[in-house]
Amino acid sequence: MGVATAPSFPRKLGRCAGHLLLILPVGCSSHHEAPSVAAGDEHIACAVGGSAKLAEVCSVERSEKDGRLTLVVHHPDGAFRRFSVMTDGTGLAVADGAEPARTTLADGKLDVSVAADRYLFPVTAKVHDAH
Repeated sequence: MGVATAPSFPRKLGRCAGHLLLILPVGCSSHHEAPSVAAGDEHIACAVGGSAKLAEVCSVERSEKDGRLTLVVHHPDGAFRRFSVMTDGTGLAVADGAEPARTTLADGKLDVSVAADRYLFPVTAKVHDAH
């Protein structure tokens, strides 16, 4: 009888597993990172996803339907939030979602907070006729 040798399967598996480990990180690194600024022509300062730092990285898309203006704010990561522009001069209200908007007027900007997100919108003041 000849000398018994250990099966070669575990050695081959170990060699293949090493190759798999080298391939997996390369596959994971192919995911695209979110852009640092949302695509669009008009940008506002925002702090989204719990960030405390305001930066002009959110874009604003305007649409009007039946005389009502809606603003859609796009976040750099692809998320978005929709606001209705209030016609009574009170600012903005969340158009969808359960969280209400908290608004304050400061330094010529409308500061809007919804949950952990914050947005600074430029303000256009309405002039009331004294007649």
